[in-house]
Amino acid sequence: MIRESRIAMVSVHTSPLLQPGGGDAGGMNVYVTELARAMARLGASVDIFTRRTSSQDPDAVELAPGVVVRHVSAGPYGKVPKADLPALMCSFAASMLRHEAAHRPHWYDVVHSHYWLSALPGLLTAERWGVPLVHTMHTLAKGKNAALAPGDRPEPSARVRGEQQIALEADRLVASTPSEAGQLADLYGADPQKISVVAPGVNVDEFQAGPVRHLDHWRALGVDPRRPVVLYAGRIQRLKGTEVLVRAWEHLRSAPGEVGRPQLVVVGHSSGGNDRAMLREAAARRGLDGDIVWLDPVPQGMLADLFRLADLVAVPSYYETFGLVAIEAQACGTPVLAARVGGLASVVRDGTTGRLLDSHDPAAWAAEIELMVRDPAGLCAMSAAAVDHAQTYSWDITARRTLNVYSKSIARAQANAS
Repeated sequence: MIRESRIAMVSVHTSPLLQPGGGDAGGMNVYVTELARAMARLGASVDIFTRRTSSQDPDAVELAPGVVVRHVSAGPYGKVPKADLPALMCSFAASMLRHEAAHRPHWYDVVHSHYWLSALPGLLTAERWGVPLVHTMHTLAKGKNAALAPGDRPEPSARVRGEQQIALEADRLVASTPSEAGQLADLYGADPQKISVVAPGVNVDEFQAGPVRHLDHWRALGVDPRRPVVLYAGRIQRLKGTEVLVRAWEHLRSAPGEVGRPQLVVVGHSSGGNDRAMLREAAARRGLDGDIVWLDPVPQGMLADLFRLADLVAVPSYYETFGLVAIEAQACGTPVLAARVGGLASVVRDGTTGRLLDSHDPAAWAAEIELMVRDPAGLCAMSAAAVDHAQTYSWDITARRTLNVYSKSIARAQANAS
């Protein structure tokens, strides 16, 4: 395992400094942040390169001891559509090269890029520095296109081509689950021998079982703890299946009385569109205002408190490579109802820590939600099992395994060069 190593992480289109839950900020932001922190605790030094979006962005921000976020210039300030970002990646790579040139030769030991856009400058800088490129896809265009939500647009062909190049040229690919590893091999022709499966972790200091700490705050925002609470947390977009839950609440109107009827709490913003506004309007037209509470994204500590308040966390995604929300909820002792897709099928233990559904039919979700919230004894048993299950996920374990991936990649590169 490398300990006193220098790692150049690349996260082009979204900064780890952003609040997850809206726009382009989601599970990948949590992944990059927590992995970097955990590796720094093990003695590594991590620089995270991300695109400067404002003239006010400082060159460097210490995220944690041993972890620095470095803003590099590439294109205009402000948000740039993802479709336009590939044209800026040579400029991004040049900024990374200039930063490294200010240090002694061979300053970085490895480049770890996240998401396909980041691999483009990752390939250039890793080759220039003579170090391995390790890449984590986070999501796969071909996987998403094979599981599109109704009315959703497929990922562009440029992304498919970019991922194909990365799958073949990266020195090492890190997959979050065996399912993702299989897709890399089957859909992209990646060499199975260069794919490492390393599960993400959970921040157990933040996400843990216990009493609700901010009950009055949630009450003031409209959450009614007298009612069964079902929580959705994440970006609001078709791929995440948020609409499935809103439509499911039409079927739950028959529950007896307002107090006995489940309440849906949605935490998150739209991802590059107006999905949240459209869903709120649709819910209002269907007379669901009293049953659905819409909250803005919140920091990890407050999100953990919402998990503890909820009776059930719902993850109705059409596609997920892992599903961080599902494991974070379980760490707080909250059972999860999730779609049986991608990594969710391994993160949630069906019938033990939650339930998995093979359908995105709102009626089926409504029926399962009704069954689960009307079974307090069953939820209690799932809660205890969920906490035990989540303890097997740790960012420190993830960091050690990722550092081992780096170590093997460096040794292989050195052997090939000799």
